[in-house]
Amino acid sequence: MRLEANPRPAELFRVVAELAGAASAVNGDARRALTLASSLASVPRPGEGRTRQLFDTLSTLGAADLTAARVVEAHLDALAILHQAGYPARPDQTWGVFAAEGPGMTLTAMPADGGWRLDGVKPWCSLAGLLSHALVTAHVVRPDATTGRRLFAVDLRQPGLTVHDDVWVARGLAQVTSGPVDFSHVAADPVGDDGWYLSRPGFAWGGIGVAAAWCGGAVGLARTLYGSVHSRTPDQIALAHLGAVDLAVTAAHTSLVAAAAAIDAGAADGEAGSILAARVRGIVARTVDDVIFHIGHALGPAPLALDARHAQRVADLQLYVRQHHAERDDAALGHMLVTRGSAPW
Repeated sequence: MRLEANPRPAELFRVVAELAGAASAVNGDARRALTLASSLASVPRPGEGRTRQLFDTLSTLGAADLTAARVVEAHLDALAILHQAGYPARPDQTWGVFAAEGPGMTLTAMPADGGWRLDGVKPWCSLAGLLSHALVTAHVVRPDATTGRRLFAVDLRQPGLTVHDDVWVARGLAQVTSGPVDFSHVAADPVGDDGWYLSRPGFAWGGIGVAAAWCGGAVGLARTLYGSVHSRTPDQIALAHLGAVDLAVTAAHTSLVAAAAAIDAGAADGEAGSILAARVRGIVARTVDDVIFHIGHALGPAPLALDARHAQRVADLQLYVRQHHAERDDAALGHMLVTRGSAPW
């Protein structure tokens, strides 16, 4: 599926409809989502002048199917990271990013036989049993006792990896299994220097891409509500819920459009990029929570009990948006604002 740089309105409508149809056909199936991800190599990378098109693509996917959006977002993020590092990726490869940390779980990287090897446990490794490759962060241990945190490219089809999909009991994103993986003498290629993964400008931009997928999920729910008010005459309460949902979704979309413009203008590097990402993710996460609240109050239990796609979208979105750490992320944003030394408004 090829996305042109500056499509005409009619062509853009066709592309969006085709993309939404392909995502809808995924219908929660992770393997189909990976096939879709592999077909989207022409989606623009962040910071190269068409970031809004990237965010719109992720939102379109999320509105149609959140499994599709979740899998595609991670694959495209990995490709953008690899491109930024000058590390080649082949079209037949499917990629994820395993960068989470967890208590009692440590993954170490050591020089070995002219290369690197990984040992230990990495939590939250989404689709490790289905992907061909992943970008994995590990704690470096060198013979001279120097340490750091570094990113590595790993072929997941080699021996030495044990995937624990059995711990994944989620009802949302049920096929995007994200359990821990044991690494034992696993060969890996370094991608960037120590600390590069977290310090590069694209780290913040990738977090906004995730928010674009969340926003799409909220749009999918909002469309269900909008459809309901046309199936029967809405009362004042239904109209109030519809208005509240419109305010929330519009605010989220506006924040994403502004973020895309800032990224392409070179105004979202360093601290500015971190603050921008925290704001946008917070706005969109609140939008998701608000939309789920209003949809539930407006429509009652019927769609959750009788509409499989709606019920799945709610379950998927509730789990997916918990990548935002709620008050902890708000506190992190507050800390960044305080350290600036002047009011930001």
